[in-house]
Amino acid sequence: MAVAALSHQLLCFSNSTTTRASRRPWHSTNTASLLNSSHNNKPRVTFIICSSSTSQSPEDNAETPESCVNLGLSLFSKGRVKDALFQFETALSLNPSPIEAQAALYNKACCHAYRGEGKKAADCLRTCLRDYNLKFGTILNDPDLASFRALPEYKELQEEARLGGEDIGYSFRRDLKLISEVQAPFRGVRRFFYVAFSAAAGISLFFTIPRLFRAFGGGDDAPDLLETAQNVAINFGGIVVLVALFLWDNKREEEQLAQISRDETLSRLPLILSTNRIVELVQLRDTVRPVILAGTKETVSLAMQKAERFRTELIKRGVLLVPVIWGEGREPQIEKKGFGLPRKAAAALPSIGEDFEKRAQSITAKSKLKAEIRYKAEVVSPAEWERWIRDQQKSEGVTPGEDVYIILRLDGRVRRSGKGMPDWQQIMQELPPMEALLSKLER
Repeated sequence: MAVAALSHQLLCFSNSTTTRASRRPWHSTNTASLLNSSHNNKPRVTFIICSSSTSQSPEDNAETPESCVNLGLSLFSKGRVKDALFQFETALSLNPSPIEAQAALYNKACCHAYRGEGKKAADCLRTCLRDYNLKFGTILNDPDLASFRALPEYKELQEEARLGGEDIGYSFRRDLKLISEVQAPFRGVRRFFYVAFSAAAGISLFFTIPRLFRAFGGGDDAPDLLETAQNVAINFGGIVVLVALFLWDNKREEEQLAQISRDETLSRLPLILSTNRIVELVQLRDTVRPVILAGTKETVSLAMQKAERFRTELIKRGVLLVPVIWGEGREPQIEKKGFGLPRKAAAALPSIGEDFEKRAQSITAKSKLKAEIRYKAEVVSPAEWERWIRDQQKSEGVTPGEDVYIILRLDGRVRRSGKGMPDWQQIMQELPPMEALLSKLER
């Protein structure tokens, strides 16, 4: 569960009697990472409460938002989700600070997600996004919200965040637009010229229309009718064309933002490698070209058998087969205690943020990861994978649920897709070997 650390907590040491209580770090809005969850194997924050005697004053035992959240986290770690939820609700009723309120609401949402209460979880997260500047990337990355991300309520929340608005805030849409500007750097310039030329044509039309009326009226000083009519037609036509181009560019931007949002969701989907290590797809960037095979068990099995004939050549091209069976899928055999995955499984999950970026750039880490990749991987959270594939099918005009294949680039974006299963000979001709120059340019 992602939680936040209070900056005003007093840390002190004394030779007198001390009381130690291990706390899980709270999710900080100022942290550089999108998510530093309890699954990351990082040192825990220990609160040292100093006292001159073993007795405590009544004020020390008074409930505070901080103590309620910490108690809720402790209860939750023991599997007492209902009691933890009560503590988070209590914290919200004690006039908490913005950081305390964000922590209580976010962890309350995680409890609701654990209980399968998608609407309540979405309401809590919506409030965090709107009032407490929660980054949507936190929701997107948190493995404890995996069950929530497979629900329709998450899709609605993501769509609201993509569009932005007073009810949910604009932070996620702003982040998407920054990525969009990188991919289409001249869109802003085009829009400037659309507006400028439209304004010029409008001003010219404003002065030309009275001349047209004078031309119709005739007279010695009347302008030429044909010439004036041509000017009006040119200005009016220019305005229509420029406005149409402006609206078309806006539509393309919305489609691009939707695709970026889907790509970001795809990058966080988990896989199990042949060594039983759980990784997110983003960790495989620049290393493999995943080929997602989605369909019935018989169709996918047949496609996998055909691929075996070209196994060596496909491996040279960095192909990693990812079968997704409609309505099926093997969940990892992990014993669940309390909320989320246990520590052994959590250790295999990636650490998103600054530490992960450093490790991802490490030559040693990448070489180890390459050694673990063995041509085929299995999906974790099949419902999340199916939801993403169905969304991708809708965006491309394909009936959701049809057998499809999706080929990804080395940088993690969708290269191309098609109905049915792929022609492996065509893929070998299309994809260059990993050592080729084209593959280096694709990274």
